[in-house]
Amino acid sequence: MPEVIVNLHMHTRYSDGSGTHQDIAKAALAAGVDAVIVTDHNVLVQGFEGYYKEKNKKILMLIGEEVHDQARDPQKNHLLVFGGGRELATFAHDPQLLIDRAQVSGGLAFIAHPDDPAAPAFRETDISWEDWSVRHYTGIELWNALSELKTIVPTIFHGAFYALFPALVAHQPIPNTVLKWDELLSTGAQVVAIGGSDAHALHMSLGPISRVIFPYEFHFRTVNTHLILPEALSGDVNIDKKLIYEAMAAGHCFVGYDLPAPTRGFHFTAQGLEKNAIMGDEIPAKGGVTLQAKLPSDAEIRLLKDGVVINTWKNKSSCVHITTDAGVYRIEAYRRYLGKLRGWIYSNPIYVR
Repeated sequence: MPEVIVNLHMHTRYSDGSGTHQDIAKAALAAGVDAVIVTDHNVLVQGFEGYYKEKNKKILMLIGEEVHDQARDPQKNHLLVFGGGRELATFAHDPQLLIDRAQVSGGLAFIAHPDDPAAPAFRETDISWEDWSVRHYTGIELWNALSELKTIVPTIFHGAFYALFPALVAHQPIPNTVLKWDELLSTGAQVVAIGGSDAHALHMSLGPISRVIFPYEFHFRTVNTHLILPEALSGDVNIDKKLIYEAMAAGHCFVGYDLPAPTRGFHFTAQGLEKNAIMGDEIPAKGGVTLQAKLPSDAEIRLLKDGVVINTWKNKSSCVHITTDAGVYRIEAYRRYLGKLRGWIYSNPIYVR
């Protein structure tokens, strides 16, 4: 099945980013992703969706929105809306109403950066998601690259260091976010996990030193959402947008940290007595289920059931597990990069019922 690499959650000059849509397209073409989803704050910017081409390369740009209540202080409960087709910021005062309106509009709703701590040195407040009473959202942003940066910059000097050496930042999703995801899955809900760059291409100055923190192109080479599609992209914007959003809604995707090594080619599948399944699917436990993961290169592979690691394979590019037990099964893969073991792949679950 075709795989499409999508970098999502980013900002332009229409909100608090530093670049244009054309800057994003150019960076995405250079980074080699297949699609980007631009999500400016509280504004659905029109006129930029479509394919952007350069020589023999092309990328699809889609436009979503990051919505939050601007009257709230601090401005928590940010929601990513994809494919809604209409402005939804007027409903931001009530997170459940916002999710409902996104759903009615045919859009997908993802809780953005569920854990987004304060960074006082940069006058950044905590903008984590707080209202966990909400229902009917599509999923959560499991790994937000900018939120992770905020966890390791207690001083301006730390910020300057990581601005110079951005490849040292990413380690894994914020652990509390992963715990929350497993908690949500334990309720029986199907909650899709995506990874977002939250790219702003922010400018930072410290005395004579001026630097763009996480340029767009760098971001697009790091945390991506990889979608498994039923057919290849056609080149028709409307058809391809539908394919992308349907795959995302179904959880036919995984989060890949592509800087240490490409994650393209990862597969997590299940074979049962009567049917087969991929990430996001349900499969009956009756008669036994064979779970298989295949990676593009060797790594430490962990199989989790209901949030608990039940098997680990080290320095392997594949693994097999046979079970008759119902549960929520997912894969995490880790590999060493720049001297540390880092999260590399986070699959969406296969639901064995």
